[in-house]
Amino acid sequence: MKNLAFLEDLRVAQEGLLSLGFWALQVYRFGHLRYRFNSKLIRIPLGVIHLFLAKWAEMLFGATIGVSAKIGRRLVIEHSGAIVIHGNAVLGDDCIVRQGVTIGNRHLNTPFDAPVIGNRVNIGAGAKILGKVHIGDDVQIGANAVVLKDIPAGCIAVGVPARIISTKNTGATS
Repeated sequence: MKNLAFLEDLRVAQEGLLSLGFWALQVYRFGHLRYRFNSKLIRIPLGVIHLFLAKWAEMLFGATIGVSAKIGRRLVIEHSGAIVIHGNAVLGDDCIVRQGVTIGNRHLNTPFDAPVIGNRVNIGAGAKILGKVHIGDDVQIGANAVVLKDIPAGCIAVGVPARIISTKNTGATS
């Protein structure tokens, strides 16, 4: 099933092979591949190659994706540029990330705290999701929102700091 990741990623990439976000994701997937091997004879060369590819992707595509992040299937990086995904972040399946998005830690004294993002989460341009927060499935995060607390499944969050403006389950607004 893992071998199909390339084809699934390509299928959802709007620009196909010309998508910069698609290639940034493939560099991540290549680097993450080394975790499948126990042998240092395989892991070290893969790590060295990935280091160069990751820096190249950072410069060319404007995307930094931590190699130890856990990224689900069919991630769409809709518009590349100024994207940072922390190495401890978790992203579920079928998420969309747009330009200027940061998914990372909030404080220098907690460098390993990173967001856990559910399935089918749509992250607007310029949004920041910071710290050890949990984002539920089917959440919409508005452009330039700054998410500093958990967002339950099915909600829409906007603003600085982000606040929930509606939920799919109840139709309530706040």
